[in-house]
Amino acid sequence: MLGKFFKKPESPDSERTPPGQYLTKGFPVLTYGNTPRVNADTWQFRVWGLAKEKTFSWADFMAMPQHNFTADFHCVTRWSKLDVQWTGVKVTDFMKLVEVDPKAAYIMEHCYGGYTTNISMDDFVREENFFAHTLFGEPLPPEHGGPMRLVVPHIYAWKSAKWINGLEFLSQEELGFWERNGYHRRGEPWAEERYSY
Repeated sequence: MLGKFFKKPESPDSERTPPGQYLTKGFPVLTYGNTPRVNADTWQFRVWGLAKEKTFSWADFMAMPQHNFTADFHCVTRWSKLDVQWTGVKVTDFMKLVEVDPKAAYIMEHCYGGYTTNISMDDFVREENFFAHTLFGEPLPPEHGGPMRLVVPHIYAWKSAKWINGLEFLSQEELGFWERNGYHRRGEPWAEERYSY
């Protein structure tokens, strides 16, 4: 299995690959439950909680500045894919359109299908994070989170919520689906923050 689908990282890739990870030759799909099928025409994205409630349409996101991103992608199940090419909207650009209470310190990411995951404001509002709608030049397929997913390259990929449709701003940390089921609250790959012990 290792040789067919995964390989041990070799220099210089080993310097970009967190400990305990193997490089994948493909792009594995890991999903708990059914894959939502959401049409971009009906997709909506809502912010609420410690933020002025607002709903964005697909057209609203497409009217924001669009950027190409190349980022490494690290899954908690021990595979990594280097140099993944995406197109989307920077989190920092999106946040210019949102009025957030200064007391907001955490966010709950909400998704079609009911999935949730938590993230701190410090981990979320970073220049390298983005909402992705295109993968390797093609519309993001449903199995990879299409029509839109969040990508947070510096922490494990379960925080890069697929089928994202909202952000709930919070003053205190609340745990999302995998965090309530034994995964680490943050998920730093270089520290191997896989599980809560």
